[in-house]
Amino acid sequence: MNRIIKTIAVAALAVFGAACSNEPALTLSGLDPQAFVGEKNGKETDLYTLTNANGMEVCITNFGGRLVSVMVPDKDGKMVDVILGFDNINDYMTKSSDFGASIGRYANRIAGGKFQLDGETVVLDQNDGENCLHGGAEGWQYQVYDAELVDPQTLKLTMVDPDGHMGFPGTVTAVVTYKLTDDNAIDISYSGTTDKPTVLSMTNHAYFNLSGNHAAEGTDMVLYINSDVFTPANDKLIPTGEMRPVEGTPFDFRTPKTIAQDINADYDQIVLGNGYDHNWVLNTAGDINKLALSVYSPVTGILLEEYTDQPGVQVYTGNFLTGEVPGKHGIMYPKRASVCIETQLYPNSPNMPEWPSATLRPGETYTHRCIYKFSVK
Repeated sequence: MNRIIKTIAVAALAVFGAACSNEPALTLSGLDPQAFVGEKNGKETDLYTLTNANGMEVCITNFGGRLVSVMVPDKDGKMVDVILGFDNINDYMTKSSDFGASIGRYANRIAGGKFQLDGETVVLDQNDGENCLHGGAEGWQYQVYDAELVDPQTLKLTMVDPDGHMGFPGTVTAVVTYKLTDDNAIDISYSGTTDKPTVLSMTNHAYFNLSGNHAAEGTDMVLYINSDVFTPANDKLIPTGEMRPVEGTPFDFRTPKTIAQDINADYDQIVLGNGYDHNWVLNTAGDINKLALSVYSPVTGILLEEYTDQPGVQVYTGNFLTGEVPGKHGIMYPKRASVCIETQLYPNSPNMPEWPSATLRPGETYTHRCIYKFSVK
């Protein structure tokens, strides 16, 4: 009888202890998955965590297909979160940002919010002055993707964007697949199909700060870009059509240098962009095996190498961050706290017939691949 009473008492204590524990199960980056449970337009949001054999962790929300945190080891083996973002779904939904997002239907700017397609003028949402930026005010970064956790290292996200949304023609079905590999890379694959002629160009908009100190500027990071040419922009940040050699300009990153070195140079494009917010034409010719770009933090020793099959990369140095909106763990992100390295078709390509085409037709499949490879040096 005493043994029975003792067993019941132990079981009761266990239940009581579990019931009294208010500590949430957090991710390695300190996120509470429950803080990402929400709903928009009848679709549920959540947080998905990928891990690999080395202990690297990648957290993604299906709201906007966003990378929320990326934990990688530094030179001392300490795990460091290397991207900016928010730590709850409400902030992502209510505070305008592109943090970590899977951008669509068209990454970057389309001049005047319109373009010609098969002799017809397509009029888009104008959310950046008179231009359409990142698919419009309700682009895919503000929509909920359907999510499937394929395995502990792979997340598949699907977006069905209806005909006419933000002015874009055709119902597009797009898939973004995040795969965390055992060599510490995030391998992102995009694909898309349409039922009417349209344009499509997707990208990832992660804000990287490899130092781990997101309360400080990230301009001490060392940047390399495998490019001889960039596309200058006008005062609305729309490419002018010029292909300008980087040689002799602040845009020459063929030899690695800190972002800070020339970011305040008295140079027309630096002044217009308030820093770097430009497209570089890559020398890689679509070869995913050739290094397109790298970023290195001398503080942590973390090296990020980027590979892509796309012709261009938009490098944006966080010039419009203000330090007024709290991010993860209450950190205020100051101006230039990060660098975005967005592989994509060139900005405004739908209006530039001489550039690589963004047109997608029924029966065709849009594809795009980008790899973020992390290591220490």
